[in-house]
Amino acid sequence: MDLIPSFQVDHIKLVPGIYESRVDTVGDQFVTTFDIRMKKPNLEPTLHGNAIHTIEHLVATFLRNDPEWKDKTVYWGPMGCLTGCYFIVKGRPTPQEILPVMIRAFEFCANFEGDIPGAKPDECGNYLFQDLPIAKWEAAKYLEVLKNNPCFEYPKK
Repeated sequence: MDLIPSFQVDHIKLVPGIYESRVDTVGDQFVTTFDIRMKKPNLEPTLHGNAIHTIEHLVATFLRNDPEWKDKTVYWGPMGCLTGCYFIVKGRPTPQEILPVMIRAFEFCANFEGDIPGAKPDECGNYLFQDLPIAKWEAAKYLEVLKNNPCFEYPKK
């Protein structure tokens, strides 16, 4: 079997940032997948499952309500390795073009107060698997990356 493109990225050199993971076509439309990398793979501790689940709920809610991005958002969710999330959008924006909405989304997450959206037994398959304080801490930490050095190109092998 061929090694898929995401496994061909040098994860030893990969640092937190925003990366274009892939561009696909569906009919005559582009769909772009972004790697929203929050942790340095294999060196930093991963995102705690409860925290990334909360980040998923908060950021997905933010994106699906953002006037500019709600109709462009296809998917927001965690990577299996728990070092970040995937953001899939309609069209072909660049990482630089999604940076402002990622900053707003992670500010929303870092400053969130109240009940986590979609975290009730009738709304979520694992509604107790949440941790708002750690999610807010992780979001604030990632905001520092977004505001200072968001690294837009994958490292070469």
